[in-house]
Amino acid sequence: MKRFRLVLALMCAALHAGESGSASAAAPTVAPFGSWKSPISAAMLVAKSVRFGDLSIDGDTVYWTELRPEEQGRSVIVRRTKEGQIEDVLPPPFSARTTCNEYGGGAFLAANGVVYFSNYDDQRIWRLKPGEQPRPLTPEGKLRFADDVLDAKRRRLICVCEDHSTSEAEPPNRIVAVDLTDGKVTPLVEGADFYSTPCISPAGGQLAWLAWNHPNMPWDDTELHVAPISPDGTLGKSRRVAGGKDESIFQPAWSPKGTLYFVSDRSNWWNLYAERDAKVAPVLPMEAEFGAPQWVFGTSTYGFLADGRIVARYTRNGEWRLAVVDPKSGMHRELDLPYSNVSNLAVGRDRVVALVSSPTEPESLAEIDPRSGNATVLRKSTPIAADPAHTSIPQPIEFPTANGQTAHAFYYPPANRDFRGPAGEKPPLLIMIHGGPTAATGASFRLPIQYWTSRGFAVCDVNYGGSTGYGRDYRNRLRDNWGVVDVADATNAALYLADQGKVDRAKLLIRGGSAGGYTTLAALAFGNVFCAGASLYGISDLELMAADTHKFESRYLDRLVGPYPAAAARYRDRSPIHHLDRFTEPVILLQGLEDKIVPPNQAELILASLKSRGVPVAYVPFEGEQHGFRRAENIIRAQEAELYFYAKILGFPLAEVIEPVEIHNLPVK
Repeated sequence: MKRFRLVLALMCAALHAGESGSASAAAPTVAPFGSWKSPISAAMLVAKSVRFGDLSIDGDTVYWTELRPEEQGRSVIVRRTKEGQIEDVLPPPFSARTTCNEYGGGAFLAANGVVYFSNYDDQRIWRLKPGEQPRPLTPEGKLRFADDVLDAKRRRLICVCEDHSTSEAEPPNRIVAVDLTDGKVTPLVEGADFYSTPCISPAGGQLAWLAWNHPNMPWDDTELHVAPISPDGTLGKSRRVAGGKDESIFQPAWSPKGTLYFVSDRSNWWNLYAERDAKVAPVLPMEAEFGAPQWVFGTSTYGFLADGRIVARYTRNGEWRLAVVDPKSGMHRELDLPYSNVSNLAVGRDRVVALVSSPTEPESLAEIDPRSGNATVLRKSTPIAADPAHTSIPQPIEFPTANGQTAHAFYYPPANRDFRGPAGEKPPLLIMIHGGPTAATGASFRLPIQYWTSRGFAVCDVNYGGSTGYGRDYRNRLRDNWGVVDVADATNAALYLADQGKVDRAKLLIRGGSAGGYTTLAALAFGNVFCAGASLYGISDLELMAADTHKFESRYLDRLVGPYPAAAARYRDRSPIHHLDRFTEPVILLQGLEDKIVPPNQAELILASLKSRGVPVAYVPFEGEQHGFRRAENIIRAQEAELYFYAKILGFPLAEVIEPVEIHNLPVK
């Protein structure tokens, strides 16, 4: 990571020079925090921008998906050929997106020059040979597929299947085979509530997979199973290799010589393990995380080179690193990359591709030489580059919180060389809550954050207790304590920065989406630290989520709040929707009208209550959006609406023209 630290030092030096001024630089304009004119517009957040998804290497060709807001959120499969040509593989209107487990992931497989993908509109698997039109493989129906792997020996795909054609209360999940000749779907493994990551041994004789049952999530308790594949394609008797009570298994994979590897958190940390001679042994014990929360299918943290060495990404203290590991000796060599975040990974015989970013570089798809560590950017998520004059560099902070513990966050100070705040004033602070709750944020250049800091806001991106990347014990802080620990950590992060004299104690804001929206609403309902908040499709009714949500999360709250309905009183106590009388500070609600995870009526109930009680409140609904905004025009509108709301609440002038938002009960100043 030496190169990354050198780049960061140079960036900080450039920023310092900008702050100090020079003979040729104009003196900064004095203007209220929040009102600074920024070169980063809301339109720039989506202009020619993409969100990278699944990665795949097929021989000399690299494939990946790009979610494109400017194409109405279509997920496009793209490839880079051996000759270096980058081209779209998937023609419109097809979109490679599965809704298996609702959150999807693992939506396509590239193998032997053929692409197999789940199409969003019908959830069927389609087959695509580049240069030809896609052809459906599976029949019409109500099956959803993910995590495809090719069983070339038997001319079939093996994948996870979620069956919505039955009358059962919850759709059954299975591992199935899909015949490449006629598309026939044949169950191979069933009985557990959930499955993921089927993988076939190199000789084709064994199948490994992960399974887990309610009330567990994949980061709680999972099991790794292996079964022989019979000549007729059926599976023999399976055996459990690892997992069970209080052990989370992640990403089983076979080495080129047929050794089974996986990631386990049995030591408190998600580390690499291997099964040799019927015994499980650690490969590289370390107080670091080689795993990630399996919210979506297809997430990878390691893979094998042709000689059996492992290329793995791992995180420690909020920073992701990439290393080449000798699995026999456990010796490893960290690659000297100019990046602090590696968010996905695919490894071929002699090549590595990964999604990388740093505090000064937006996320890019890069090919990395495992020998030299040299990285070649193949595709950037945005054409917009960091400008030292307007870029805030994150500072990792560890701050005291409840019960004598500490929590983690990244602090971004305001950064705009052209402006400074009035003498004696401090900036408003925007606390950002990630959409986990079992997730994490990292130190990356993200335009949505720079949008705020370049206008004079300070931002604090919080990895509250329950976040991943700091070990199982830290992750388990949220057990039975959702709405308590996360709120305390968000609140204490804000108070810590105010006590440090970095921000204005009277201008502490909080915002988040989904689970982050819940923490936002809970902090406003049950605390008095924040002066306003923004909830993007935030959860407000925990009982409704427990009783009426999709299968994947239907028992999630058993761990976070308590078993339902036995703990129904606790659910009501922690649900902001049942304590609307306690809201006293302004709120803006941004909501997709087709959201199945958080129905829009929750936001509408909050709106009605706050309107009737005289609390300032705004509501911005979005037609055609689900849980999260994917369309360019809606992403732009949501960002600008939030800025407009804060301007009216905090009383600073806007430096740009923004379509007004109706704010009910806004005091006349």
